[in-house]
Amino acid sequence: MMSGTSLDGLDIAAVDFTFQRGRWSYVLRKAVTIRYDKKWKDQLATAHQLSGAAIIALHTAYGRFLGEQVRAFVKGNRLAAPDFVASHGHTIFHQPDQRFTFQLGEINALHAACGYPVVADFRSLDVALGGEGAPLVPAGDEVLFSDYDICLNLGGIANLSRRTGGKRVAFDVCFCNMALNTLMAEVGKDYDAQGALAATGEIHEGLLQALTQQQMKWRKDRPSLGREMFETSIQPLLEQRAIPLADRLRTVCEMIALEIAQSVGRHTRPVRMLATGGGALNTFLMSRIAAAGGPRLQVVIPERAVIEFKEALVFAFLGVLRMRGEANALRSVTGASKDSSGGLLAG
Repeated sequence: MMSGTSLDGLDIAAVDFTFQRGRWSYVLRKAVTIRYDKKWKDQLATAHQLSGAAIIALHTAYGRFLGEQVRAFVKGNRLAAPDFVASHGHTIFHQPDQRFTFQLGEINALHAACGYPVVADFRSLDVALGGEGAPLVPAGDEVLFSDYDICLNLGGIANLSRRTGGKRVAFDVCFCNMALNTLMAEVGKDYDAQGALAATGEIHEGLLQALTQQQMKWRKDRPSLGREMFETSIQPLLEQRAIPLADRLRTVCEMIALEIAQSVGRHTRPVRMLATGGGALNTFLMSRIAAAGGPRLQVVIPERAVIEFKEALVFAFLGVLRMRGEANALRSVTGASKDSSGGLLAG
């Protein structure tokens, strides 16, 4: 179960995992995105502005909401009771340099509302061990999607993982749907379907240069990106309404494509890159990523269920690893002092 920074909605996936002959496999049984109504979207978008007591109250209410949605999902699809629920929650604060991260969705309220065992709070242990607490999906990429050279996720934040030098490395690349959807909110829309409006725009060189200069500051250390950084460093650049909206969208798409190309690098052999997340449904953005990546980069867009629910699927797998006491956060990815098996348990 996953709620991303783009505030698209709550992703719930029922997944069966099997371990045979030294390999894991999965079957995605059923998945759905529950769109947030205006009340929940507004509450989640402004939660970081609340008082301490109000945040705790929302933390509990959202946990109860998650549990109710899980229970309705299981009942409505006539599924067998799950062994457990793996909940990522919704990130409100992410400041690993201050040694904390916070995902909304109180685990005990969730457990009480759904009646199933729950694994939640996957990031905090890694942060306590000096890591970024992100990205965590690469632990699943390493096992479930090892057929690809690179796994790219185009969510609110674009991130990628790949195996190099005998180990899995990964990092956040740039803000993606968070930036595009923020722009579309100016005209009362949640997103730019298939990048249709962006495709009509022109690149604004001044804005592209400003966005690129900001991204360059993050390239060396590759910090995990969060809402706080977006609001401080990126959003003010996007709010230049003297620049037509279509041009700003087009420019952001170009920035995303160029940052991904820079992160991937040039290759002397064909490289297969799996692209998932909501951005993979943006055909214009995908065309710019393919063009920027060069002829040896083969961008693979999988079936829609994997595009939309890969993160929920992987967090379910991270829950499996946690229940088995196996590492689900990799120090080679997060920079922590050691690999760890993160997640609190209820029930």
